[in-house]
Amino acid sequence: MPSTSIPYLVFLALIFALYWAVHRHRIARLSVLLVASLFFYAVWTPLPVLVFFWGAAVDHLVVKGLARAKSQGLRKLLVTASVLSNVGLLASFKYAELFRETARTLLAPLGVVVREEPFGLLLPIGLSFLCFQAISYVVDVYRGKASAEHSYFEHLLYLLFFPRVISGPIVRASALLERFHEVPTLTPEAGGRAMYRIAVGLVKKMVIADVLGSGLVDPVFADPAAYTSAECLMAAVAYTFELYFDFSGYSDIAIGAAALFGFEFPENFQRPYLAKNLFEFWNRWHMSLSSWLRDYLYIPLGGNRASKPRVLFNLMTVMVLGGLWHGADWRFAVWGAVHGVGLCLTRSWWWIRGGRPEAESMGWVRVGVGMLLTFTVVVLTRVVFRAPDMTHAGEFYARMLLLMPGLANVSTLVWIMLAVAVVSHALPMKLYDSVGELFVRLPAPARAVVLVAIGLGIRHLASVEARPYVYLQF
Repeated sequence: MPSTSIPYLVFLALIFALYWAVHRHRIARLSVLLVASLFFYAVWTPLPVLVFFWGAAVDHLVVKGLARAKSQGLRKLLVTASVLSNVGLLASFKYAELFRETARTLLAPLGVVVREEPFGLLLPIGLSFLCFQAISYVVDVYRGKASAEHSYFEHLLYLLFFPRVISGPIVRASALLERFHEVPTLTPEAGGRAMYRIAVGLVKKMVIADVLGSGLVDPVFADPAAYTSAECLMAAVAYTFELYFDFSGYSDIAIGAAALFGFEFPENFQRPYLAKNLFEFWNRWHMSLSSWLRDYLYIPLGGNRASKPRVLFNLMTVMVLGGLWHGADWRFAVWGAVHGVGLCLTRSWWWIRGGRPEAESMGWVRVGVGMLLTFTVVVLTRVVFRAPDMTHAGEFYARMLLLMPGLANVSTLVWIMLAVAVVSHALPMKLYDSVGELFVRLPAPARAVVLVAIGLGIRHLASVEARPYVYLQF
C-alpha cells in the first residue's frame, strides 16, 4: 500500500477519524495507531513484522535495565547488547548473502568451500531505518536524553509508526515516543498545512520523479550503449533529481501524515543541490541519516576532536559504512568511499587554508564554482548508486567519455520536468511556506477544489505505471 495510492489515502483518512474520536484517552489512541501500523506493515510483508516484535523486546529489556543499573560497566554492557542485537538483525537479513558470496569468491582460490545456495531470507522492508531508530533510542536513554518509562507496546509503536516505517525519516524519541503521553491537539491551520505537505509530496513523487525515471533514466541505464554520451549524461542528471524528488516526496508525505496525528517530524532535506561543498551537501541531504551518523558513529569515533589523521579516518569510516547502509552490495561502499575521499580532501584543504571559509566572505564566482563542482561529484557518483553493478557502471562511464553529441531521445516532457525540477529545487523555502499559508487560509470547499485539481493533474501527467519508492530497496 504505497503512500501515493488511493487505498493509502483512504486508510489515512479512516485512521485519522478513529484517532481523533478517542484522542483524549491515551490507551485508546495509541491502540488505534499501533493496530493501524501493524496492519500497514503486514500489507507489505506479513511475516517479517515478527522480527520487530523480537527486536523491540530485546531493546525494551535493555532500556528497563538501563533505568535500574547503577554500575557504569553494566550500563555499557547493556547498550552493547542492544547495538549487537540490531546490527545482528541487519547482518542476518540484509547482508548475509553479501558476506556469503564475498567469502565464496575470496576463499575459492584457497580451496575453501563456502555454501553456494542462497540463504533465502526475506528482507523486512524498512529494516535499515528501523534498526538505526532503535539504536538511537537505547543510546539516548543511556546518555540521559530520553526516558525509559515507556511500555513495550509504546516502544513497538515508536518503531512501526506507519507514516514513516517504510523509508524514514529516522525519528528520535523526542519527536515521537516522548510525545505519546501528551494529549494531542490539531488546529484547522495545522491540519491544512499537513494536507498541503502531503499534496506537495505527491506532486514531487508522482509527477516529477516518476516522469524523469520512466521517461529517461530507466531506458538509458538499462542499455547505455543505445544512447549518446550526451543522453547518458542527461540520464545521470535526471536520476539525481529523480532520487531527490522521490525521496523528499516520501518524506513530505510522512511529515504531513504524522502532523495529522499531532506529531512534528524533523525535516529530511534542505535544497541539497545548492550546497557549495560536500560537507554542506551532507548537512542538507537525508538529514535524519546524516545527523544519525554524526551523533551515533562519527562523534563516538572521536569526531573532529582527534588528531588530523584520525579525523580523516573517522570521515572515511562513516562514509563507507553509511554507503553500505544503503544496500547489500559493495558498490554502495565504493560510492560512500568516493564521497569520503571528497570530504577528506575538502577538510585537508581547509586545514591548509587555516579554516573553513564563511559563506559571507565568498564571492558569487566562488559560490558558483563550489556549487557546480559539488553537483558534478554528486551526479557522477550517482551512476554507481543507480547501476545494477560496477561493470554496468563502468560501461555507463565509458559511454559518457566517448563525448558523442545528440539528445534526440530526450522527450519534450522530460525537458519540461527537468526544468520544473531545477526551478522548484532552487526556489526559496519561504516561497513554499507562503503558498502553504495561502492554502491554509482558503475556505474548506476551495481547498477541496485545489486538492482535486492536483489529483487530476497528477493523473494526467503521470501517465506511466505507478513506481515504487526508490528507497524501498534500502
